[in-house]
Amino acid sequence: MKYFIETHGCQMNVHDSERMAGLLAQAGYEPADEDADADVIVINTCSVRERAEEKLFTRLGEIHHRGLEEGSRPVVAVTGCVAQQEGSKLLQRSSAIDVVIGTQNIRRLPMLVGEAVQQRRRLPLIDLAPLDDVSFPLGVARRAEPWKAYVTIIEGCNEFCAFCVVPYTRGHERMRPVADILSEAKLAVDTGAREIQLLGQIVNHYQAPDDDRCDFAQLLERLAALDGLERIRFASPHPRHVTPRMIAALRDNPKVCRHLHLPVQSGSSRVLAAMRRRHTREDYLLLIDRLRDAMPDIALSTDMIVGFPGENEADFNDTLSLTATVRYHSMFSFKYSTRPNTLASKRMQDDVAEDEKTSRIVALQALQKDVQAELYRATIGRLEHVLVEARSRRRAWELSGRTSGNTVVNFSGDPSLIGTIVPVRITGANPNSLRGELLATSGEMADGRVADHEART
Repeated sequence: MKYFIETHGCQMNVHDSERMAGLLAQAGYEPADEDADADVIVINTCSVRERAEEKLFTRLGEIHHRGLEEGSRPVVAVTGCVAQQEGSKLLQRSSAIDVVIGTQNIRRLPMLVGEAVQQRRRLPLIDLAPLDDVSFPLGVARRAEPWKAYVTIIEGCNEFCAFCVVPYTRGHERMRPVADILSEAKLAVDTGAREIQLLGQIVNHYQAPDDDRCDFAQLLERLAALDGLERIRFASPHPRHVTPRMIAALRDNPKVCRHLHLPVQSGSSRVLAAMRRRHTREDYLLLIDRLRDAMPDIALSTDMIVGFPGENEADFNDTLSLTATVRYHSMFSFKYSTRPNTLASKRMQDDVAEDEKTSRIVALQALQKDVQAELYRATIGRLEHVLVEARSRRRAWELSGRTSGNTVVNFSGDPSLIGTIVPVRITGANPNSLRGELLATSGEMADGRVADHEART
């Protein structure tokens, strides 16, 4: 039998899908290239943004109608945050669902899918039970890209920001033992990974449960000691947990990428207080100064919400001025939408008109576009080391990869370079990516790496 997994949402969901693919493969299922060829379809959902549920039911309707036309339909499993959030209520709106599995129970996927396959009558199977066990069988996950590996270090979140559904869908914060993290990272490197990305809702809040000396900064140092590992990324840190030790680890470790995604959510201290972010505008800007003093070349990105309950024009102007001051290399920006179970949904009225939210996000994105264009143009002529990830989406003869600063670069090259780190001279800038020219000699690459390291230290 064949399976097909559809993934929506964050990198945590992407990694969960890699884990589920490995579990199904271990149980004897084979991957299908298209959903039409699958006996089992897994829809791994995200509920962070509005209309996630509607997108799910639209997809379920498509699967159901195709099954009616063809006389049979695949077993359908719904997993991820919408599954955890809605549970059995999903079954009231769709008869296409056979299995509902919460965020903490994906290890039971093959068993529940197997039961659903064997049933003569389709009786939905549900497992939403919370688990504190954050272990996962070593080597089971099927990496989408062999040269890059996700490694989860924290599950869940204790922050309870007013807008965020994650604590309700992912559960309370649970740390993985550092021994498990290092074992998984070493196996990934031994099987071809050049880059590891650490995952956690508040990744820099990490404190090893099996070693009280190992905080996030020391975890980065231990990972950097792995032979063969060339790059370390992580997502997403919280500003209030960025410590001097963490900044020093980023500054002094040449394997840690020169990119930091640092969600701010608003430029207004008043709105930040209503969001329960526990930092002010002034705190955030002071942190940015400390980071840039330590690492002038660091590329910053962020998340921003406009139209949060009570946000007025002055608050939004604070967001614009903070954006202009920080000068982010990229930004994920969203109009506020009420999410189930969150503090904002229970205690605040969604009182910013939809057309006002739209005008604000258009203005914010226009400002960010201008800032980003200036920053990208400033890189022309620079030597960058690019991890080649795939063929370019635009031109078949081009390759696409990312710099240490997480900027996409497209350049001409042979597909055999995919999965390697190569030197590229930046020759042009597009709105969301760079153009470059591959430098062929290993000497230029070595010189560039030395220059990169000297710039960092």
